Amino acid sequence: MPCELCVQSGDEVLWQDERCRVVLVDDADYPGFCRVIWAAHVAEMTDLAPNERNRLMEVVFAVEEALRQVLSPHKINLASLGNLTPHLHWHVIPRYPHDRHFPNPIWGAPLRVSRTILPPELGRRLQRALDSLLARP
Repeated sequence: MPCELCVQSGDEVLWQDERCRVVLVDDADYPGFCRVIWAAHVAEMTDLAPNERNRLMEVVFAVEEALRQVLSPHKINLASLGNLTPHLHWHVIPRYPHDRHFPNPIWGAPLRVSRTILPPELGRRLQRALDSLLARP
């Protein structure tokens, strides 16, 4: 069975290089939810060489910083699960006290109806922030 992260880009691509890509997940309850997806099909961080691990985490941290700049969330959740899709990727999820699951993880039962409003031009704003953050020497 083909890997879904290998055969499709997944949601809106905000940034990419030859090693990984950042996508904006289409989830109205969690605006700004991003995934950082490693290009090669590997399952674990230890499948990467040390310099590759460093690059992947540099991108994950840049996404976190971009989300903080653009959305000012209450908290950012970082998760690398991959139980259903064993292709190395990180979830970077802005959290707010009014979101459906707060303070619990987003994969559990919802605690309330979402009152989240999608910020205008979110994808474009995150793209600009990522371009700036990942262009640093």
